[in-house]
Amino acid sequence: MTVTATSVGQPDQLEPPTAPVSRGARLLRLVPAAAAALSGVLLYVSFPPRTLWWLALPAFAVLGWVLRGRGWKAAFGLGYLFGLGFLLPLLVWTGVEVGPGPWLALVAIEAVFVALVGVGVAAVSRLPAWPVWAAALWITGEAARARAPFGGFPWGKIAFGQADGVFLPLAALGGTPVLGFAVVLCGFGLCELVRLILIRRRSGEVRRSAAAVALLSMAVPVVAAVASRTLVSDKAEDGTATVAVIQGNVPRLGLEFNAQRRAVLDYHARETERLAAEVEAGKKARPDFVLWPENSSDIDPFANADAAVVIDRAAKAIGVPISVGGVVRRDGRLYNEQILWDPAKGPTQTYDKRQVQPFGEYLPLRSLIGAINSDWTSMVRQDFSRGTKPGVFAMDPAKVGLVTCYEAAFDWAVRSEVTDGAQLISVPSNNATFDRSEMTYQQLAMSRVRAVEHSRTVTVPVTSGVSAIIMPDGEITQKTGMFVADSLVQKVPLRSSETPATKLGILPEMLLVLVAAAGAGWATGVAVRARRNTTS
Repeated sequence: MTVTATSVGQPDQLEPPTAPVSRGARLLRLVPAAAAALSGVLLYVSFPPRTLWWLALPAFAVLGWVLRGRGWKAAFGLGYLFGLGFLLPLLVWTGVEVGPGPWLALVAIEAVFVALVGVGVAAVSRLPAWPVWAAALWITGEAARARAPFGGFPWGKIAFGQADGVFLPLAALGGTPVLGFAVVLCGFGLCELVRLILIRRRSGEVRRSAAAVALLSMAVPVVAAVASRTLVSDKAEDGTATVAVIQGNVPRLGLEFNAQRRAVLDYHARETERLAAEVEAGKKARPDFVLWPENSSDIDPFANADAAVVIDRAAKAIGVPISVGGVVRRDGRLYNEQILWDPAKGPTQTYDKRQVQPFGEYLPLRSLIGAINSDWTSMVRQDFSRGTKPGVFAMDPAKVGLVTCYEAAFDWAVRSEVTDGAQLISVPSNNATFDRSEMTYQQLAMSRVRAVEHSRTVTVPVTSGVSAIIMPDGEITQKTGMFVADSLVQKVPLRSSETPATKLGILPEMLLVLVAAAGAGWATGVAVRARRNTTS
């Protein structure tokens, strides 16, 4: 027991004993933290390969509940827990071959962006129409994640979990930012609607304006999505093309497949020659062109005559141009390159990947990371250089835009090919490094969203699967299994018209960032005035 003197000349007074905190009260304090983490897990479950896209709505509803009215420290912590619950399982594939260290480091950094959004959501949560400001803040967080650090990491955008959802047509209206905004707005609107219902039951009084905002936050995204279906079309505006997608497979899983580069090249050539035999036998339609995956020839065909001979033989067998994914050394630099190989002329066009993957294709902070763990630097012995120009191959009768693997996550990388004239998009990829993880299905969902966003057929040739052909409405019409050799042949529509999303580009995202800034500014002003009133 502590004794304190209240003032000189006054008798000592005993402090009143502090009531012990019950175990139930202590557990109750953990409810918001547990709810934040579990709602993050719920958001993860809404992502592919599952088709539970609608779980994103209750996930954001719970997030809105735990953040409402919180101080910035609590909001940061709760937002961080939500980010961990979402990103830890979503990105577990990043540690398949390199161990948990890089995976955990990536998640720890990316969750900071979510935590900062949590602070913003808590700040605007008492403003009128708070679901609008809060949803715009989430998209602002995604915009930041897509740009920094090291060129950004857009994986986990809410839009990429909506390939099977009713909101998907909104991608054609305003791209991934508008699609993601609609989903988050609907989730926060659900939170506000439930909150108002509970208030109504307790007090019987609810402001009509607040009820209207809650209902509109849920209704407007759905109505807009239904209306946006008119923007999505499979109509062949520029005729059709018969495309062949080759999946040659790899000899072994994991990083070691790069040591067997010749085998991978031979596998893809062999599968192309097998397809050529089926075409000659009348079992399959003759394609207008053939698409190989990223890294289908890790042997530089410009420097190694034997690799060039293998590719040339395959092109002559099928009798049409092939887009080959090669690793090319030029002027002392290394490039992840797509090469257009004509059966008569040989290589005629190239496209160098522009958005190279940090810690995969180049190593930032190499000296620092080497000091921590030299094994990590040995995995990326030489950095890949970036290309500078869009890649649109003239593959009669189509103009094919190339978006190599990781680039599919970046809005600008896909849009640039369409604005440069692409009538069809190809996303050559190499997922063999990541075994049978969910990464392949997450990336496939991205390609489905891109198809709707730009109203283009999208082909996805992958070394080990899943390869696919996707219609402009996002429907997968053909796909392969994983770690099998296979080919897909299909007549697909060619399109040249641009969706509003293609025309507007970055503008919808910037508009939502301004909305978020306005909400944050308003909330800050309210807080400053309240503090002044308290101290005056």
